[in-house]
Amino acid sequence: MFDQADAVLLARIQFAFTVSFHFIFPAFSIGLASYLAVLEALWLKTGRTVYLTLFKYWLKIFALAFGMGVVSGIVMSYQFGTNWSVFSDKAGPVIGPLMAYEVMTAFFLEAGFLGVMLFGMNRVGRGLHFAATLMVAIGTFISAFWILSANSWMQTPAGFSINEVGQFVPESWLEIIFNPSFPYRLAHTVLAAYLTTALVVGAVGAWHLLRDRRNEAARVMFSMATGLVMVAAPIQIFAGDMHGLNTLEHQPAKVMAMEGHFESHPDGAPLILFGIPDQEAGEVRHQIAIPKASSLILKHDPDAPLDGLETVPREDWPYVPIVFWSFRIMVGLGFLMLVLGGFALVQRLRGRLHTSRALHRFALAMGPSGFVAVIAGWVTTEVGRQPFTVYGLLRTAQSASPLEAPAVATSLLIFIVVYFIVFGSGTLYILKLMHKAPQTATPDQARDDETEEHQPVRAAGITPAPAVHAGRARYAGSNMGGRHGPGAHASPTREER
Repeated sequence: MFDQADAVLLARIQFAFTVSFHFIFPAFSIGLASYLAVLEALWLKTGRTVYLTLFKYWLKIFALAFGMGVVSGIVMSYQFGTNWSVFSDKAGPVIGPLMAYEVMTAFFLEAGFLGVMLFGMNRVGRGLHFAATLMVAIGTFISAFWILSANSWMQTPAGFSINEVGQFVPESWLEIIFNPSFPYRLAHTVLAAYLTTALVVGAVGAWHLLRDRRNEAARVMFSMATGLVMVAAPIQIFAGDMHGLNTLEHQPAKVMAMEGHFESHPDGAPLILFGIPDQEAGEVRHQIAIPKASSLILKHDPDAPLDGLETVPREDWPYVPIVFWSFRIMVGLGFLMLVLGGFALVQRLRGRLHTSRALHRFALAMGPSGFVAVIAGWVTTEVGRQPFTVYGLLRTAQSASPLEAPAVATSLLIFIVVYFIVFGSGTLYILKLMHKAPQTATPDQARDDETEEHQPVRAAGITPAPAVHAGRARYAGSNMGGRHGPGAHASPTREER
């Protein structure tokens, strides 16, 4: 039934589907790794058990999200060779090394310290374990650095030349890595990851506060999360504005599609809030607009002229309806995050941060908004770049592998089924972990943890069994003396506890 389908369109849908699944996990794990590092630092500095409780609570969730992110990323990368082999051939001399740098730096760093972070709390010293947590957090950032550098080069290519066989070859790696849009995209994406994590943590805290407002761990996580939203949301709006100005300079057609400007406006362009873009007719129907506001935002002058898509060859237009609406979803959610941060600030100042049920319900409803916003932002960026894979130089239709539509459709259907089963199950398990309330350890439990943390664990192959048996023998012997015998007040060994 796919004989008449467009193989390129199916390949684009497949890549969009797999990368959308992949993107939500790094967007969560980047922020969560940093949050774990902060929690462990606060525990080491203050000694408060609640920080250790939260660290252990979110560590399990991080491990699952990190694992699903790695698996989905590996699957996605194979498509460069299957569905986009021409792109891999032509852009490989630039994109290939950037991807390799990500593996050799970030992935090796994360893989090297992740085991210590997950399983080494009672096996290594506090300082070394905290160092491992920091290395994992830094590794997630370095991974984002290289991946976003590669993506930004596709948006704003620089530092290259084209050889005799049509390949992009490096001329200046500094210009390639730090291409014109990279600093703005890096800041915007990393802030989005931190906001996404803060919203999830805040939603989990709100959920447990609605059930028990006295839960100390829930109070701490909600306070930390809303504090980050309060600070990061306005910074993100500013970073997004700067990113938009950079996009206007280097990819004007994308901004025209985002704004819905099919026609040029020589005396100031309106800000179209809502409407129905008509790609064929070249207009936005039933629009609600603010006169000259777009020129004010993009040029900081209400009377500044702005070009429309009529100045761009029609074959180079992105698909405006998708870009138009994905951009509004992203921006709308961004302003809702700002409102949440402001609401939390007011309640914090009034001393009702942990008792305001309206705030908790709002935070709970905003929990998934970070994921929706990052996907909407990705759609705006990638669909707005069309019809090019390397902007202005290599068209998407020229980048695809010479495959028939049924072959692409078959793999797409398999991906859909497998992804929903595997990653759906993983997501449900994460939600199950979040549903369980974090419980701060009692003083006795805390002392037991302290004892265990200072007890070295022998390596595999050198069993402590003789010492264990000896300890048990002594304890058993002491009990033979009866209630008031010689061992009546002896303490049980750690193993017996």
